[in-house]
Amino acid sequence: MTSAAPPRSPLVAQRGVTLIEMLIVVTLLSLMVGISFPVAAAGIDNIRLTAAAEQTAAFLNQALTRADRRQQVMELMISPRDNLIQVRSLDPRSLRRHEYSDGVSITRILPEYPQEVPGQPKRFLLYPGGAIPRIGIQLRNRRGAVRLISIDPVSGVPVIERSAPPA
Repeated sequence: MTSAAPPRSPLVAQRGVTLIEMLIVVTLLSLMVGISFPVAAAGIDNIRLTAAAEQTAAFLNQALTRADRRQQVMELMISPRDNLIQVRSLDPRSLRRHEYSDGVSITRILPEYPQEVPGQPKRFLLYPGGAIPRIGIQLRNRRGAVRLISIDPVSGVPVIERSAPPA
């Protein structure tokens, strides 16, 4: 005797997802990703710029502190072409460098002088216990957001200023 499969009732719903339902879900997900990606990318660029500005302020603060603690003249070199800042003294082991990540670049070094060649490195001397030079470094990200890091000549503390991108 053979057992026959029970007959299917037309009232029993079939389980599973149809191709049309799957295409609708994939389309909705791709629309959501397409709308949110530019906002997320802009947020990441701003985070990179903010982190670079904070690292620059810390680097400048460390250079000023190092000159006072070691009682040595320190040379601060800022190079927009190489996208780096470095500080050194006469001791060859004292070289410290900070290179900026991709997407953040040095656009201006303040103060600007009429005879200087754009893009050339600029050097400042940091004297122990001496007057603090007016130094400003302008950073820009790919989207045009700008941060200006300058040293307050009275307190010697680096200050970060947020600027609006040019229109």
